Amino acid sequence: MNTLPPGPDDRERHLRASVAVVVSIAGALIGATLLGWWNGRSPGPLLVLDVAAGALSWVLAPLTLWRPVGATAVLTVLAALSPAATPPATIGALQVARRRRFPVAAAVAAAGVAAHAVQGGWRANGGLSYGWWLVLVTIGYGALLGWGAWAKAREALIRSLHERARRAEAEQGRRVAEARMLERRKIAREMHDVLAHRLSLVATFAGAMEYRPDSSPERLARAAGVVRDGVHQALDELREVISLLRDDDPPEGEGIRPQPVLADVPRLVEECRDAGTEVLLREAVDEPAEAPPALARTAYRVIQEGLTNARKHAAGQPVHVALRGGPGTGLEIDVRNPLAPHRTTQPGWSGGAGLVGLTERVELAGGRLDHQTVDGEFRLHASIPWPA
Repeated sequence: MNTLPPGPDDRERHLRASVAVVVSIAGALIGATLLGWWNGRSPGPLLVLDVAAGALSWVLAPLTLWRPVGATAVLTVLAALSPAATPPATIGALQVARRRRFPVAAAVAAAGVAAHAVQGGWRANGGLSYGWWLVLVTIGYGALLGWGAWAKAREALIRSLHERARRAEAEQGRRVAEARMLERRKIAREMHDVLAHRLSLVATFAGAMEYRPDSSPERLARAAGVVRDGVHQALDELREVISLLRDDDPPEGEGIRPQPVLADVPRLVEECRDAGTEVLLREAVDEPAEAPPALARTAYRVIQEGLTNARKHAAGQPVHVALRGGPGTGLEIDVRNPLAPHRTTQPGWSGGAGLVGLTERVELAGGRLDHQTVDGEFRLHASIPWPA
């Protein structure tokens, strides 16, 4: 359904078509009335009156489209003088009923009945008594009044449906835009976690190369290779998120790379160990492969963020990671590391998006995230429900 309002060109064409219809119908009815009235009668002064009244009413008939009440009032006066003005007068009464309030339309219809009562009083209608003729006139105006009111109600209903459809389309567009924005925000948050982890690994190896230039060529070459691979992976992931954020509909076959699961946690820990961080992992998870995707992804990001913060703010300190739970009991995640000597930044808060975004992610999964410093140790604890 096209819910756009008609433009100026459409309204102009509609108006021209309406004028043509009114002029054609009025002219045909006026001609038929004159022929029917004067058929078999001798021409006289009244014929001149009827022709003049018919011509004038035919000219005035299109004005009922712009000034229905005023034009119909003039046509009603002419109808009291000549039956040739009856067709345009009834057309005007119909236009008033369609475009004005019901009391105004009823008054115009009553005036039309009165005018025809005057016409019938001084110009006899052959073959039909005055009373029955007046009854037919009253029924005719009543039918015009009802027809016009029905048409007016129908037009109002159509306008209401068009407006409702337009609002529905606008609301649907707003919801689609909001859903797209939420999805893009989700993608950006996901890629923030990935890039932060990847770039922290690169920074660790680059720092080792800077502060240990006396290392063996083999170790320097290995560190340079890790830096190169990490930069390439970070660029690929950045290119992916930029493509997803730029395009409304990603090309077929492209999209977000496979999301992490609980089985990927050992690989994540191994990457950190390769970067020189001592990580102790304790896993006690029942049926890890059965973990819901949202739960597994959230748990992975919690551990990843904890390791990244430890590497940024407590370099060289060991990190203890504990992961336990199962269906029906929930999932508990605990990441701990000693604080680095002479630390100047609070873990997780230097960029303003680490633990803040992580807290929001865990809460969206129905869980809770706590972080605190106790006895010289930074502790990150997450509890996430796992339905049975």
